[in-house]
Amino acid sequence: MTPRAWIAIGCVWAALGVGLGAFGAHALKAALEGSGQLANWDTAVRYQLVHALAVVVFGVFRERTNGKNLPAALFLSGSVLFSGSIYALCFGIWKPLMGPLTPLGGILLIAGWIAFARDALRTRR
Repeated sequence: MTPRAWIAIGCVWAALGVGLGAFGAHALKAALEGSGQLANWDTAVRYQLVHALAVVVFGVFRERTNGKNLPAALFLSGSVLFSGSIYALCFGIWKPLMGPLTPLGGILLIAGWIAFARDALRTRR
């Protein structure tokens, strides 16, 4: 994937995170508070936004280097699994499936940061 594509994907993922954050804070607030899930929703939004920015930053990094796409792919897939599973769990959707996806997504996020660090250390100007 091209660096500009990663930047665009990160921007769309961030926009979706902002929308989900606003949706949770307003339209879903009563339901999330009632079920004790508002803090979980906020965690999912926070991780989505941080990793959307990580994808954008990685795209900028890739424009200046010839690194691999692995870190961005790990950030994106990890945040989809991590945040997406938490969003689903907030409403009790597919609990047996979603529960194991959250830590798997977290592992992918950690792997993305390690891969990004590796690329940063190996890349020459």
